Amino acid sequence: MDFWNNFWNIIWIFFWSFAFVAYLFALFAIIGDLFRDHKLNGWWKALWIIFLVFVPFLTALIYLIARGSGMAERSQREARQVQAATDTYIQQVAGSPSSPADEIAKAKALLDSGTITQAEFDHIKSRALS
Repeated sequence: MDFWNNFWNIIWIFFWSFAFVAYLFALFAIIGDLFRDHKLNGWWKALWIIFLVFVPFLTALIYLIARGSGMAERSQREARQVQAATDTYIQQVAGSPSSPADEIAKAKALLDSGTITQAEFDHIKSRALS
């Protein structure tokens, strides 16, 4: 009997721990959304935060019901902005693709300096023009 009592206590501890962590995720998502929303003025943001402190579960539930769709839209918009910034950074680091004329000019400079042979230059030139 004592084993099963301890077993169910452990199950309850896991359940409440999971519920608490899920609540913290929701709470931080709500706070992040509040500061991401530029249409909501500072007084409303402060009021939401005050209610989140004093009546946390009810306020979180009301916020998710009342502003959940806008929350999703703002999150998607931010994800698109982050993706665009990442793509721009990768393009800057990788360098823009050069034109065939640029590739041929670089190959000609290598040929003139003796780094590559005439056959290699012809191969680069045909690949750039194709």
